[in-house]
Amino acid sequence: MKKANLFLLSLLLVFITGCSMEPPEWAKPKLSGDVKDLKIGLSVSTLNNPFFVSLKDGVVEEAAKQGMEVIVVDAQNDSAKQSNDVDDLIQQGVHVLLINPTDSAAISTVVQTANSIGIPVITLDRSADQGEVEALVASDNAKGGQMAAEHIVKELGKNTKVIELEGVPGASATRERGQGFHDVADLELDVVAKQAADFDRTKGLNVMENLLQGNPDVKAVFAHNDEMALGAIEAIQSSGKDIMVIGFDGNDDALKSIEAGKLTATVAQQPELIGQLAVQAAVDVTSGKEVEEVIPAPLKLVIKE
Repeated sequence: MKKANLFLLSLLLVFITGCSMEPPEWAKPKLSGDVKDLKIGLSVSTLNNPFFVSLKDGVVEEAAKQGMEVIVVDAQNDSAKQSNDVDDLIQQGVHVLLINPTDSAAISTVVQTANSIGIPVITLDRSADQGEVEALVASDNAKGGQMAAEHIVKELGKNTKVIELEGVPGASATRERGQGFHDVADLELDVVAKQAADFDRTKGLNVMENLLQGNPDVKAVFAHNDEMALGAIEAIQSSGKDIMVIGFDGNDDALKSIEAGKLTATVAQQPELIGQLAVQAAVDVTSGKEVEEVIPAPLKLVIKE
């Protein structure tokens, strides 16, 4: 029913404005000009993942500092629920939407609905396939892959034999992290093997066990996320070898492993910073300022102090 109402409203707006996509002033959310009156709607893909909890915390804390209201909804990794959640946020009169999509294609319809009634949309970590998004706030995955390769070269030298554990085939993070890694590795390292382990710790363990048998002289491993890296470490420990392992994300288990002297390093994302940058982008957009289409959140390489 809600979707039907929104669809009818969109058609009405087009009719009233002479087939223009620009809605009349009465249909636009009103904002006084005082940032404290700004109401933000935040839709998160899942709050069952510590990364996205930290992202949410970054939004809520930054908005609180500036005296703004945030309404948070959890899609629970259900794209249909997320679309309904965003519909609800629109009906609650939010001035701007911050969306961390569960599915970039599925979220497109409600992004277009928001566009039709003048509500700006900013995406976090992932973007939407269609509809107008003012800005995407995300980490630079390609840069992170480069950082991992550069650290291996720095510590072990050129032509070091390396194994690459890839994420889910076709996933944007897999593609971008791998691309960044190979921008350096193809020139300065010897990647003797690479195989997908689907961002999964158990698969990382099993794949690493198999690759070690065929590549006994490998000196380093780059895993596209920390879960695979931690699985690889288990396989390496069982083999009795001393091999550098670098992960990606900076999750709690990875940081503890670094402190324990097991994981060599992780390319750490900063989800709270992503949230903070998204709030600032929301303020800028609703104030009429231009924002960059992609707002990168810096990465940092974490090693044992």
